[in-house]
Amino acid sequence: MQELDFGRQREKLVESELRILGIRDEAVLHAMLSVPREEFVTPETREFAYRNVPLPIGLGQTISQPLIVALMANALELEPDEKVLEIGAGSGYAAAVLSRIAKEVYTIERHKELAEAAQDRLQNLGFNNVHVLHADGTRGWPEKAPFDAIVVAAGSPGVPAPLLEQLRIGGRLVIPVGEEKDSQNLIRVIRRDHDNFEYEELGDVRFVPLIGEAGWSEEEKIEFPSLPTKGPPRKPGLPEMIRDVAEPISSFDDLNMEPLLQRIGDARLVLIGEASHGTSEFYRMRAEITKSLIQQKQFDFVAIEADWPDAYRIHDYVTHKERDEPHDWEAFSRFPTWMWRNHEVLDFIHWLREYNLKKQSPKDRVGFFGLDLYSLFTSIECVLKYLDANDPEAAALARSRYGCLTPWEGDPALYGQAAITGKYRSCEADVTRILQEMLQRRTEAAVKDGEELFNAQLNAQLVADAEHYYRIMYYGSDDSWNHRDTHMFNTLQRLLDRSGPDSKAIVWEHNSHLGNAAATQFGKHGQLNVGQLCRETYGEAVYAIGQGTDHGTVAAASSWEAPMEIKQVRPSHPDSYERLMHLSEIDAFFLPLTKSKNPQLTTALANRRLERAIGVIYRPETERHSHYFDASLPHQFDEWIWFDETSAVQPLTTQQSKEHEPPHPFAIIDR
Repeated sequence: MQELDFGRQREKLVESELRILGIRDEAVLHAMLSVPREEFVTPETREFAYRNVPLPIGLGQTISQPLIVALMANALELEPDEKVLEIGAGSGYAAAVLSRIAKEVYTIERHKELAEAAQDRLQNLGFNNVHVLHADGTRGWPEKAPFDAIVVAAGSPGVPAPLLEQLRIGGRLVIPVGEEKDSQNLIRVIRRDHDNFEYEELGDVRFVPLIGEAGWSEEEKIEFPSLPTKGPPRKPGLPEMIRDVAEPISSFDDLNMEPLLQRIGDARLVLIGEASHGTSEFYRMRAEITKSLIQQKQFDFVAIEADWPDAYRIHDYVTHKERDEPHDWEAFSRFPTWMWRNHEVLDFIHWLREYNLKKQSPKDRVGFFGLDLYSLFTSIECVLKYLDANDPEAAALARSRYGCLTPWEGDPALYGQAAITGKYRSCEADVTRILQEMLQRRTEAAVKDGEELFNAQLNAQLVADAEHYYRIMYYGSDDSWNHRDTHMFNTLQRLLDRSGPDSKAIVWEHNSHLGNAAATQFGKHGQLNVGQLCRETYGEAVYAIGQGTDHGTVAAASSWEAPMEIKQVRPSHPDSYERLMHLSEIDAFFLPLTKSKNPQLTTALANRRLERAIGVIYRPETERHSHYFDASLPHQFDEWIWFDETSAVQPLTTQQSKEHEPPHPFAIIDR
C-alpha cells in the first residue's frame, strides 16, 4: 500500500476544513500547517492523524481534534513575544502548535509517562521553546508566572483560582467549564485589572476531566471506557418506540416479505446495503429480498460492488451463456476474496441460475453485473480479446496504446504517483482514445454482437476511469471516492438504459455507498455516493435499505492484503443508532423509516447519531475513530434491517489472483 502523504493531508485539513469552519488567524493556520500531527499520535492511529477527530494516546487521555486546538489557539489571540501556559500536555501536539505562534510555551501534564514522552518528542522534533513539567496542572506554574495566555485542555467544574492569579493583566485564559462533568462550555477569561475578570462563552465542547486540587477529584472523573458500557439511550423512550414499530424477524425460514414489498411499491431501484463486508446475515437477507423482488416484481438484474469482468463471468453462468474457451483467471480472486467468494453468495448464484433456467427467452433472464473499477488490467485483457476476435487491426493499435500502462501491472497505484509527479507520462490520452473508438462501434456492430460489444465497451470505460482514479487518489480520499462512486452510478445507468425504460435493478453495496451521503458527515465535506446520485436522479423511484448489528463475529482483515480473520464485533457505542436498536431487545427486525406508522419515531431518529461501518478491514482497538461516523439514519435510508447478533460469512477456498490492486481509499469504513 502506498505511503500516506501526510503533508498533503495536513494542507487539506487546514484549507478545506479549518479555514472553512471559521479559523481566520493566519498565524494559527500557519502553525497548524507546520506541526506534523502524525508524530504526536500512536502508531495504531497514525493513518487517522488528519481526520478532524480526537484520538486516544493512552492512560485514558486523548489528543484533541485539530479544530479544537485551532479554536483554542485562535481564542488566545497570541502575539509573537508572549508567554503561554498550557494545562494538559498530553502528547505535546497543542503545545507544539502554540510554540509556532508564541515566544515561550510552558505545559503541565499530570501523567508522568505522558509528560516524559511529550518532552522527548518535542525535543527530538526541534520544538525547543516548549518546556514540560510533570505536576498538578490546576496549581499552575507559579515560578514562571505571570503568563500572557493560559489554555486548559481538560474540562473543569470551574476556573481554578491559581490560574486566574497567574494570568497577567490583559491576559487571556481559555478553559472548558461544566458542572455536569460530561460536557462543558468553552470559556474565555480576560483579566482587565487585578480583581476584574471578563467571561465570554465560546461554545459547547467535551474534554476529558481536569483532575487536580482545583479540578475534579480522581473519584469524580468521567470514565471513557475503551469498550462501550450498557448505558441508557441518549433519549429515553426511543427503544420502546422502535419496539412498537419494528416488524420482528423470527428466522430466515419464516420470513414475511409482504409488508416490505408493499413499502417498496413501484420503485425502479432497490438499494440493499450492509454494515460490513463479512457478515452472513446481511448477505442472506439481501439474497432473500432479491429473490422476492425478482419473483414478485420482475426485477431485471442485480448490480453489485464488484469489478465488472468478475461479475460478468457470473452473469454468463446464471444466464446460461456458456463459454467454450477456458478462462485463465478466477472471478473474485483478488483481495478481499471472501467478500464475494463465500457460501452465502454461491447459494444465491445457484438459485438465480435455476430461476433463469425456466426462462425460454434470454432477454427474460435476470442478469448479474459488477459496478466497481478495480480490475484495470483484467479489463484491458477483455477489451483486447474482443478486438482480437472482431478487428485484429484495431486490437494491435489498442495493445500499443494500453502498453503505456504495462510497466505498472504489478502495482497500478505506483503509476498514479509517477504520473502526477511527472516521473512518467500520463496514459489518459491513450485510454480515452480507445474508449472513444469502442463507443463509435455502437452503431456498426450492435446488431451483430451487441452483448459482446457492450461488455467490451464497459471494460474500456472501466480502464479509462481506473486510470483516472489512480492519478487522483494522491490528491485526497474525497476526490478518489467521488470518482469511484460516480463510475459505479454511471455503470448502473448504462445497464438501466440498455435494459429499457421499464427496467428495474437491485443494487448490493456497503451502507456507506448506498445510504445518501448528503445525510452524513462525509456529505458535509463534499463526498457523494451511489445512493445520493440515485436519489437525485430517480427520486421516489428509489428505495434504500440499510442493515446493522450490535455484536457477533465478522470476516475481515487487520490491514490491506492481510489474511482474513474471524473477528469479534464489539458491542455498539452508547451514542450510536446501533445501541438504540440493541436496547429495543428484539433480536432481528425490519424497521420502516420513511414509511413508518409512527412519524414521531422517524423525526426523533433523524437527529444525528453515530453509525458503525466495518469494511474489509476491522480494527476494534480503534473502533470509535476507525468505524463510526455521524449520520441521520432516516435521511440515509427508507428502511433499516437489524440483527442484534451476527456471524461471519463462510468463505470459499480460492487461490489469490496474481493481479495486485491497491486498497479502496476508505477500506476501513467501507468496503
